[in-house]
Amino acid sequence: MSGGHGLGPGRDIGRDHAHAEGLDHDIGRDHDIDLAVRLLAGTPTHEGRDPLVLRRWAEAAEEFGRRMSPDPLPVRVVERDGGLAAGLLARYRSRPPVVEVYVDTVDRAERLVTELGWRNWFPAGSVLAAALAHERAHAWLHHTHVRAEFKRALGHTALRLGPRRRYAHVAGADELAAHAYARAACGLGRSPLLLTEALAAAMSKKPEVPESETDRWVS
Repeated sequence: MSGGHGLGPGRDIGRDHAHAEGLDHDIGRDHDIDLAVRLLAGTPTHEGRDPLVLRRWAEAAEEFGRRMSPDPLPVRVVERDGGLAAGLLARYRSRPPVVEVYVDTVDRAERLVTELGWRNWFPAGSVLAAALAHERAHAWLHHTHVRAEFKRALGHTALRLGPRRRYAHVAGADELAAHAYARAACGLGRSPLLLTEALAAAMSKKPEVPESETDRWVS
């Protein structure tokens, strides 16, 4: 799904907001699939990987995520602080099943949406909704049969014996699938990946957050 299909700020307004936030450029202009490819390219094990291969994996992961229909899961949600310092928006833990939501990061992300003029893409309250949907996707991807289907969809062959193939894990692809699911489930105009990129960029300019803690915003 093209990022350009979402409703968003005009070019001049978006650029002015991005400059006001100290971002290097208006990442709101970047295509969602380009953001996805960039995430994969920056993930360990993908150094030097063919960009066309990364794009194919990114497209497959996003398509898989959009089509996912996770079963309702009895997962406890716990609110925490300290997400800005740790570079965390939300986190799923499987043992025991719990989703940790970092309320300080959610609040900062909501304010950033307003500051950047992206409210048409991310309606009020959608940051928390998307974070919960994202973690629901991660929980679903933990299921063995879902993981196997996901590997087949990505098509990264680790071993081939005649007609038989063993598919390998693609690092970073689960994040893309979770973002795609969250966008579809919450009816967002753009991928939540755009917002996490903008949040990381904005916070990297803040002296109270060390740069090493802003290069990876996870959920």
